[in-house]
Amino acid sequence: MNILETHNLTKTYGGVHANSDIDFALPQGKITALIGPNGAGKSTFVGMLSGRIPATNGQVVFDGRDISALPAHQRIQLGIAYTFQITSIFPRLTVLENVAIAARRRFASNPVQLKTRIATALGKVGLLERAEEIAGDQSYGHQRLLEIAMGLVQDPRVFILDEPTQGLAEAEISAFITLIKSLAGETTILLIEHNMNVVMGAADWITVLDQGRILASGTPEDISANTAVQAAYLGKTDA
Repeated sequence: MNILETHNLTKTYGGVHANSDIDFALPQGKITALIGPNGAGKSTFVGMLSGRIPATNGQVVFDGRDISALPAHQRIQLGIAYTFQITSIFPRLTVLENVAIAARRRFASNPVQLKTRIATALGKVGLLERAEEIAGDQSYGHQRLLEIAMGLVQDPRVFILDEPTQGLAEAEISAFITLIKSLAGETTILLIEHNMNVVMGAADWITVLDQGRILASGTPEDISANTAVQAAYLGKTDA
């Protein structure tokens, strides 16, 4: 069963197609990776999924409902959470306060549930012991984990992670793979990632974009063996 789909999704900027007629499906409860060379249209596509970028044509369907006309904040309310390539925390607040701000969107009316949700989210990413520390004083890796906690506390049905391992050390990347694999089934994850070790180690399914179109979709084994993908992406040293 697919929790999110796109049909003929297209974005045009001044006559230039950033994305063209993309038919995409996100299987519920799985980890799907979206990969492709720089300039392939990944950011534009994800922007249309999250509602930050209006589509020129086509549909975004979430849980059987056409949400193409909904703005980003209404898609968040439906259960679509999104983390950015660059951390978007509140650096002068504590770790706990950052997560509390994100949680209040859904649980403000229930203080007991709010407290439980915050503790659970911080525990999942390993930051519970740092709850009272200032967010801006944390290492870059811990700030990335904090941003993930801010998404998780919203109890998302779809969690979009945009380049989450960018800037992380190898040990932190290994811990990240373990973390998101533990979340599979609890939520549906769309992972936009350049690190192929992360993609191959974490994803159940991979979709490859190239020049604004879907080049291939399949299991990690399918994608590794796909000669078109190798030519367009996997063989490129700058990807």
